[in-house]
Amino acid sequence: MAQSARRWRNAAAVMAAAGLLSLGLGAPGASAAEEPRIDLKVLVVDNGDSPVEAIKQELKTTGIPYTTVDLNDSGRPAITEAFLSEPADGSGGTPRAKYQGVVLPNEAPFGAGSAEQTALEAYERTFGIPQVDAYTWAHPGVGLDYTDAGGWAGTLDGREAAVTTEGGAGYFGYLDGPLTFEDNSPSVQESYGYVARPRAGFTSYVDTAVPGGTGRGSLVGEYAHDGRRELVVTFAYNHYQQQFRVLARGIVEWLTQGVHLGQNRNYFSVHVDDVFAPDSRWDTERNCTPGDFDCVGGDGEGTTPIRMTAADAVYAAQWQRDSDFTLDMVYNAGAGEEWKSENGDVDALTDQLLADKGEYRWVNHTYTHPFLGCVQDTSTVPWSCAKNADGSTRYVSRADISAEINANNLWAASHGLPVDSSELVTGEHSGLKSLPQQPDDNPNLAGALADNGVDWTASDNSREPQQRSVGSTLTVPRYPMNVYYNVGTAEEITDEYNWIYTSKSDGGSGVCENNPTSTCLDDPLDTATGFESYILPQEARTALGHAVGNDPRPHYVHQSNLAEDRLLYPVLDKVLADYRALYADNAPLENPRQSAVGTELKRRAAWQEAVSDGDVTAYRVGTTVTVDAPSGIQIPVTAPEGTLKQLLLGTTAFGTPYAGERSAWTTPDALQTALTLRLPA
Repeated sequence: MAQSARRWRNAAAVMAAAGLLSLGLGAPGASAAEEPRIDLKVLVVDNGDSPVEAIKQELKTTGIPYTTVDLNDSGRPAITEAFLSEPADGSGGTPRAKYQGVVLPNEAPFGAGSAEQTALEAYERTFGIPQVDAYTWAHPGVGLDYTDAGGWAGTLDGREAAVTTEGGAGYFGYLDGPLTFEDNSPSVQESYGYVARPRAGFTSYVDTAVPGGTGRGSLVGEYAHDGRRELVVTFAYNHYQQQFRVLARGIVEWLTQGVHLGQNRNYFSVHVDDVFAPDSRWDTERNCTPGDFDCVGGDGEGTTPIRMTAADAVYAAQWQRDSDFTLDMVYNAGAGEEWKSENGDVDALTDQLLADKGEYRWVNHTYTHPFLGCVQDTSTVPWSCAKNADGSTRYVSRADISAEINANNLWAASHGLPVDSSELVTGEHSGLKSLPQQPDDNPNLAGALADNGVDWTASDNSREPQQRSVGSTLTVPRYPMNVYYNVGTAEEITDEYNWIYTSKSDGGSGVCENNPTSTCLDDPLDTATGFESYILPQEARTALGHAVGNDPRPHYVHQSNLAEDRLLYPVLDKVLADYRALYADNAPLENPRQSAVGTELKRRAAWQEAVSDGDVTAYRVGTTVTVDAPSGIQIPVTAPEGTLKQLLLGTTAFGTPYAGERSAWTTPDALQTALTLRLPA
């Protein structure tokens, strides 16, 4: 970082001159040709290994344009000076660097001294372009001692790493706690790495104690040499592993030097479905849920539905205040009214939730939670779609769907419930296609959504992970959590978990044996301890992985999980505690509502399309960033603190702070054709 800082200080006068010229102001001895144009795009040299794929995925998710050169493609372009840059045209123009950063599988994938490697190194040296070595071993060629000189090589599973003082002062400053490498299975090696001592010119940013030795060794660090800079990563990883997801932001910010298209934030929202309504209870004897079509004899006899109490509502409001986290209450007012009429017209739960209504966000879940797709024929198991006389599928009508949405909105209005009517969650995400029985959306759904001003309707991320249109409405995919809707106690959830995830020989359903995306438990969990010892940490780790992956999609559970044993809270407590132990205060966990999530996904899709179509031009000349994108497209940009947005007259502060930088979705100012930012010198 010292060389980089000196480079920027030495160039400060030139950058200032370039800024004056761009504003039409003269500077003695200054020339536009003194600063090159550096395109805001990354070059990725890909050998197919998981570390490069992980960084590519991070670039894509962030919204950073990149070009891939596939080393396994015999027809790939050669890495030459002309591929990487363009010289000044001799008429006052500037030389052009086509890539702001380079990602390589290792320090020299083309071979040391080869024509391509030489061209790449000359390019980096000429334009000051950073290079990330996605994964390499410890040796002097990357500024590290061999591991036999006080270092170590082996499995890092379960080991603790930390950001160094230098890393915290730089692009890894969004972290302030130790990072533990995943260790999900004692029988599987999940992450191999080299822990090594730095040599001259190497600055470690992430390190760990040398196993079986003394001192600490680097896992991620910068090697400055020969006028070039490399970020050297000496552990293997893939995009799904938590250690990469946590460090990925720092890797990408170092690669782009904190100036790039796209933005990256951490998100976590939780929808609580079926509020006011009771949920059916899992039958531990029959291994099914009474009331479901496939539960033989499942008429509900012998089971008590699960429903929150007033005390549970008091606890929920207090938990939110203590945790500084807001839940989204996804409500069925009609189902609550039915429960009330069946129980003496007294409902302390509803009274308490309404008393605390301002504590939560509220989302329409339809009035009585009916299935809004095809009309279900339950005479067979599994159910099928009923047919009209002509053999066509019989669907729930537009009027019936609209009535369910509208009645819930009217109830909310009459009770002062603060609801955003543009948001909707249908019961079981019904109305949307549901395989295998209903391969198409209910054709009456789009019209009913439009009738009620619904812009955002929820979908199940496990079925449809991408946002899509339903008429004029867009879906918002939600992650289901393995805290089941039909359980109220730890014993019940563990019993159901065992049924799903154990083999037939161990008394389970055996579904896991026939599902290629699932694995069976080695042994059934103890119903007395299995939730706390296994299910809870598994689910918290999965949710945290989504939260730190720049993924705004909400998670969903059910009101039953806030009742009886209140199973949801320990999961959320662990997610929040683990996050806050890892991240500094400058990177708070954002908690958006459904409409904000939908807007974010919509903007990302439009941005990715514009980038893929080649409709975005973005570059940096000195301290000036220029972005030209199609009219109406929101542009995501990340830049350092102190960055200003150029207006037609004057400037204004750019973006909002996050993780030590500033970022925003933005557009050119009025009467401007391109976005212009002024970086701090």
